[in-house]
Amino acid sequence: MTERRTDIRNLAIIAHVDHGKTTLVDGIFQQAGTFHERAQMDDCVMDNVDQERERGITILAKNCAVDYKGVRLNVIDTPGHADFGGEVERVLRMADGVLLLVDAFEGAMPQTRFVLRKAIENGLKPIVVVNKIDKNGCRPTEIVDEVFDLMAELNAEDWQLDFPVFFGSGRDGYMKSDLDDKNVDLAPLMDGILEHIPGPAVRRNDPLQLQIANIDHSDFVGRIGIGRIMAGQIAAGQQVAIVKGEDSVPHNSRVLQIHRYEGLGKEELKSAEAGEIVLITGLEGIDISDTITDTEHPVALPPIPIDEPTIRMTIGVTTSPMAGIEGKPLQSRELAARLEREVERNVAMRIEPTEQPDTYEVSGRGILHLSVLIETMRREGSEFQVGAPRVIYKQDSHGKRLEPVELAVVDVPEEKSSRVMNLMLERRGELVSMSPADDGGMQHLEFTIPSRGLIGLRTILLSATQGEATMNTIFHDYEPHRGEIESHKNGAMISMNEGEAVAYALWNLQERGTFFIDIGAHVYEGLIVGEHSKENDLMVNVSKGKKHSNVRSSGADEAIKIIPALKMSLEESLEYISADEFVECTPVSIRLRKSMLKELDRKRNKRAE
Repeated sequence: MTERRTDIRNLAIIAHVDHGKTTLVDGIFQQAGTFHERAQMDDCVMDNVDQERERGITILAKNCAVDYKGVRLNVIDTPGHADFGGEVERVLRMADGVLLLVDAFEGAMPQTRFVLRKAIENGLKPIVVVNKIDKNGCRPTEIVDEVFDLMAELNAEDWQLDFPVFFGSGRDGYMKSDLDDKNVDLAPLMDGILEHIPGPAVRRNDPLQLQIANIDHSDFVGRIGIGRIMAGQIAAGQQVAIVKGEDSVPHNSRVLQIHRYEGLGKEELKSAEAGEIVLITGLEGIDISDTITDTEHPVALPPIPIDEPTIRMTIGVTTSPMAGIEGKPLQSRELAARLEREVERNVAMRIEPTEQPDTYEVSGRGILHLSVLIETMRREGSEFQVGAPRVIYKQDSHGKRLEPVELAVVDVPEEKSSRVMNLMLERRGELVSMSPADDGGMQHLEFTIPSRGLIGLRTILLSATQGEATMNTIFHDYEPHRGEIESHKNGAMISMNEGEAVAYALWNLQERGTFFIDIGAHVYEGLIVGEHSKENDLMVNVSKGKKHSNVRSSGADEAIKIIPALKMSLEESLEYISADEFVECTPVSIRLRKSMLKELDRKRNKRAE
């Protein structure tokens, strides 16, 4: 028999990037009294990964728990970027409701649509939180109408459309159900969670069923399975069966320890009942979507659906002449082990071998998704090389080629909107809608555009609009191939020898293009040192110094002025390179190079093609 527990609420916080999810969790901790009043609490305490703090986004879904008025609130902080949608899809299985945060000025954005669609598909009860109402130009009442229209468009049920609304500021620590109420604290929202989010539906007396929604790892106890108990009970030391899927053969294992979240930490339990979100250790070979069951009733729960990857790139053992200088070059076996370890917990990522034994193809939800892995490996002290990103094509039942298409939303000053339209049309984009974004002369444009057309577009867009355009994208669908996209990319300036870049050589060559390196940088043959001003590649000698003689000529002492080098981020570098180029990654540097370092080899390969 199914019943609902009244002493637990399991909820996830979902939103577009930078709409205030993690900051609201800080406020929930304070409101629930999890931290003492005089305790020093950092901002965004849930963002405990260096890259999350640096980028200002949530990358990994994380759990915490607080007690409020005798009820245990299990709170899940989710990523807002669609590239990390694999995290969202998993953890929503553990929740009964969601807090949907929407910026009071920006309103519903592409990622808002993505995370909300996932919540609706999982049958979760939404509470809408219009955040940052202290912003200038905010429009909270209009935002509520936008969210209602979006939910209706996403085929929400009537009971989901009847959502409560709260207005406030997570940063300043207040929420209210009416805009005319006073700004006090987060108690109205916390009370609203208890009132509107249902307790977990449980089957206490049925055999054990617990589905693994996330994986953690400890050097002491190995893999840790995280999931919600749907039925029955589980105890430390209990013999259980692990079912990989409906048609798989169960295998038995023994539970070592059981923990649950308490604040930002964990507490050990002797046993736990249906409705709880727990962490299980001791189970060999546990994976995401596995069902932990009673040994006598090994019945699997439906698998967790995960959207397929849309972008792929190669990661291989470095072949750089500078290998080993700035880090530890990964060998083929070490690289394979590191990638397999990532795929174990990152369910939206795939790894496949290639024809080359020291190179692997890694697929993900987007360039940002893959670049986070690359940056993590760099920070671990590893050296490796990465190929250019490519989209993943499919075929329909008639053998017709399909490609991933994304919805791109651009806000730009009205006088520059024509430039944006031209850029989008050049890359096979199609205009879906156009409307004024606000009263400040901004234009709101929506396009469907092939994923391959977005590669490298963000930098070009910012340059064309003098940095005044903002673009957000989300996967739309697989559609028939839209035709070739003309490339207007400039060629590369390539070092023809090994040495150190000198000021005189850079000064003489800077009229030919833009440099990526500084004076004194070590270069080698095949290294891309800059972008040529024309479409062809140009071989250059950046280590060629000025010839000295005893004769003083007029103008010999003229000042050498060097234009500062262009420094690209990891994502910009990945978007910039061509199919015959690599991004060379070390703990210290990000370099661009040709896959074939010698010019003669490149010419032979071109003739062979």
